[in-house]
Amino acid sequence: MLIDRFQEYITREKLFTRQDKILLTVSGGVDSMVLMSLCVNSGYTVGVAHCNFGLRGRESDEDEILVQEHARKYGIECHNRRFDTTGEMERTGESMEMAARRLRYTWFAELCEEHGYSVIAVAHHIDDSIETFFINLMRGTGLRGLTGIHQQVGRVVRPLMFASRKEILDYALHKHIPYREDSSNKTTKYLRNKIRLGLTPRIREINPRFPFIMSRNIERLMAAQRFIDGAIGNIYAESVSEEAGIITINVDGITDSREFVIYEILSSRFGFKGDVVDGLCKALQQNTTGRRFYSRSHVAYIDRGNIVVSQITEQDACQISVNEGQQRAYCGNSVLYFEICDVDSLPTYNVPDNVALLDADRVTYPLTVRRWSDGDTFIPFGMTGRKKVSDFLIDSKVSMAEKGRQFVLISNAEIAWLVGRRIADPFRITDSTERVLRITKEII
Repeated sequence: MLIDRFQEYITREKLFTRQDKILLTVSGGVDSMVLMSLCVNSGYTVGVAHCNFGLRGRESDEDEILVQEHARKYGIECHNRRFDTTGEMERTGESMEMAARRLRYTWFAELCEEHGYSVIAVAHHIDDSIETFFINLMRGTGLRGLTGIHQQVGRVVRPLMFASRKEILDYALHKHIPYREDSSNKTTKYLRNKIRLGLTPRIREINPRFPFIMSRNIERLMAAQRFIDGAIGNIYAESVSEEAGIITINVDGITDSREFVIYEILSSRFGFKGDVVDGLCKALQQNTTGRRFYSRSHVAYIDRGNIVVSQITEQDACQISVNEGQQRAYCGNSVLYFEICDVDSLPTYNVPDNVALLDADRVTYPLTVRRWSDGDTFIPFGMTGRKKVSDFLIDSKVSMAEKGRQFVLISNAEIAWLVGRRIADPFRITDSTERVLRITKEII
């Protein structure tokens, strides 16, 4: 029985005890509704937290009603909060997923302090961890990203990580547990859904035991990562110094697997992406000074053979170069993807603001991406005269927070794209265009 394995898993992994007061995060989906049933019927002391992000209109409200009614049926306390997720995205520039995650976990922490919850239980399971493995495999996150979803991080625990999605669904049907199906789970617009609906079912056709085999593989990868973390911690203590917020990595002190160690330090502690670290290591080999490399929050550069890292200041232009053939570049809280395509392959010229279609033969490499500055001007698409970027942002009613995150893409000293808002008219597609540079901005 699933409930027996549930109790055994919690005891074996020491996730929580009968003395803990557990906050269950319940969305109304089958996973979290089953988690609520299992915890209540196992005799644990629980309360429920439900977030209504208001992103699916009536569907979101119906989720909220189901959770409240079912918590009432069990006689347990139900906390509910509605969030202005769209407004928060506009204020911070975060993606929907990141904004929602930050909002809910901040609220969960508040509930723990106010009501004495010692544990936050989330309903992730084996299939979620496998999907995360493949997502990170395709993004190139290194070994750490291949460890999937961890069963415990601080007071956040995942007591369903022993079970598959099918087992959870079968249990819900057998026990007549009501649940809501999120309509967004059926669309292949999102990468996770493409893996869930397309990739993993085909692998299961080859080997039905795939979820459990992958679960064991992920456990071994976690063990390997813990071993690496210990070794990296020792190297960090010996080779890294900090003074007045400036971190210096003494590269000469790293003798074995140097590039791997540098990657582990920069990615795990400062958020640098793999291809950015690759570029930094190449500059280190060539003893190239002056070039700056950026994560979302930090900047790194080479100084006298060492790597120096510090937090990005408001005055930093965050300027980077994009070479011909480069497929992606990071700017602020976003990543830009570059693709050359034939003009005849475009299904439409009407694209959202986060996509730019430029005449590939009108751009000059290397391109430059940086924050906009007060003196910047460009010729917005559809206009003939120049306009100050500052005036364009004012006319577009862009908030002060958003202005601070505004970047420009520059070709041969001319702004080709006010990133995420408007391309420049001289770089537009015309009747004579043959090749198109398609640039997509995604918030990370």
